[in-house]
Amino acid sequence: MPRNERHVVPHGNGWAIRKPGADRVSDTAATQRGAIDRAREILTNDGGGEIVIHRPDGTIRDSDTVPPGNDPNPPRDRR
Repeated sequence: MPRNERHVVPHGNGWAIRKPGADRVSDTAATQRGAIDRAREILTNDGGGEIVIHRPDGTIRDSDTVPPGNDPNPPRDRR
């Protein structure tokens, strides 16, 4: 089963949330932080998954699991 993920990618003068394989973007935001927050909201409503965050040059910067997603590398500390 493929992962439920959304990519935060550069888009024009802002940022877009894109689902892999989709023809159109899910949403756009003026800032990367705004796009990450919106992607988190979309994944929360869709049962969790993975946010893949890209740099302005398109390379992957980071990823984050939105519960109840299955994090392949969970944090070791349980604060």
